[in-house]
Amino acid sequence: MHITLLEATLGAAALIAVPVATIGFNLQREGVHPADTVQIGAQIIDFPLAGEFILNGNPASSPVERVELDAFRIATRQVSLAEYGLCVAAGACAAADAARIDADVPVTGVSWLDADAYARWYSEVSGDTWRLPTAVEAAAAAGERFGGEAFSAAAEDPANPAIRWIRRYREDAASKRPADPDPKPRGHYGANSLGIEDFGGNVWEWTSTCYQRVTLGPDKKPVSTIENCGVHVLEGRHRAYMSKFVRDGKSGGCAVGTPPENLGFRLVREETSPLARLANRLRALIPGSKKHL
Repeated sequence: MHITLLEATLGAAALIAVPVATIGFNLQREGVHPADTVQIGAQIIDFPLAGEFILNGNPASSPVERVELDAFRIATRQVSLAEYGLCVAAGACAAADAARIDADVPVTGVSWLDADAYARWYSEVSGDTWRLPTAVEAAAAAGERFGGEAFSAAAEDPANPAIRWIRRYREDAASKRPADPDPKPRGHYGANSLGIEDFGGNVWEWTSTCYQRVTLGPDKKPVSTIENCGVHVLEGRHRAYMSKFVRDGKSGGCAVGTPPENLGFRLVREETSPLARLANRLRALIPGSKKHL
């Protein structure tokens, strides 16, 4: 991201001319509280790739790839129903398909499109740049609670992984894990070792990662890849794939096993320089200004 000399000059002048109390005014005006975040350090993780993988015409387990990840900041908590309601009240988000309750619960009944709209609105009113995490970032933030692909156990027939998928589907269908449809108050599932709350509870979280269908060669390396950004990856107790307009995980998608009970999200805050952040926040005070550095 670049800051021009003019922007730098204006920003420096603003530091002198604009009272500190002005910063964050838009957030206060909208009734929004700044989201608490956790810093996730740069690391290399062994990541089970997201998507459908085909080997010799049969479904194959997700290849595990070593992925280098830059440091990032992610929200401690999922976006709440009340917070999302402020975006709805501002006319920037469509109302969620969730019952209105007084408890501080994660917003559910939202599609990827809804989550993306909230991120854009929250960026505008906060002056910071917020977005949905990638699937790799979600995995890193989940830590020991990362579920990933639910069907990577040893196969009964290594030549036909579909047998394993069918077996695991039947296990889930037999209510191995009791249904838990109602979202619990935020903090109900506690924090992981990184301080991230509720990951792997009964809310699956939208990511920015697109679904892909990959054909593997004899060496299990990709031969061809078809990416479909009409479908996105959700991470939670297990990985799921949903069309970006779906709000109810039980109504449709492409996840093997028990469908996700609730669809929600949390956001990542882009790291920007203090000067760029100030310039963005000043722009947020100007009606109609939506440009972010």
